[in-house]
Amino acid sequence: MTHPQGPPSGIHPLLAERFSPYRFDPSAVVDDQALGLLLEAARWAPSAGNSQPWGFFPGRPGEPGYDRILPHLAPSSARWATDAGLLVVTLTRRHIDDTQLLHSEFADYDLGQAVAHMTVQAQAMGLAAHQFRAFDLEKLTTELDPNPGWAIVSMVAVGKAAGGPPEGRDRHSVAHMLSAPWSPSE
Repeated sequence: MTHPQGPPSGIHPLLAERFSPYRFDPSAVVDDQALGLLLEAARWAPSAGNSQPWGFFPGRPGEPGYDRILPHLAPSSARWATDAGLLVVTLTRRHIDDTQLLHSEFADYDLGQAVAHMTVQAQAMGLAAHQFRAFDLEKLTTELDPNPGWAIVSMVAVGKAAGGPPEGRDRHSVAHMLSAPWSPSE
């Protein structure tokens, strides 16, 4: 069911070499230029109807935004995410202001596209990104107080990976991806 040998030849190296590190180099800095490029990559992601329903709250060590994010990390993510040079809170615009009218029914999907673009851009810059959801959503939402209609979805830690990918990075096979969603036919 898995593909333990790694990606087949022909997959772009930015995708083939990407991994989500659990260790970052705490001395590596994500400077203003790097942050700008990461956000630009997200900005150019496709979205349904060009709605671009994503937003980001970045924080770097030593900045006030970073100090607002840190207390809300779960212990499991705080062990490694605090060494990253950048933490990004991701948000999506699900509703129109404070109504239940959908801004876009594809908002979460579109946010995922934007974060994927950011992740590949990080890889192209010699950085690594680790997407995660191990934080107190309720307390972070209270802390950041997003505008009506907006919801925090996840975080991304970005920085210089300390070490390479873990051994045995298994992925489901293509055959599994094609068969898993369907009931076996009789």
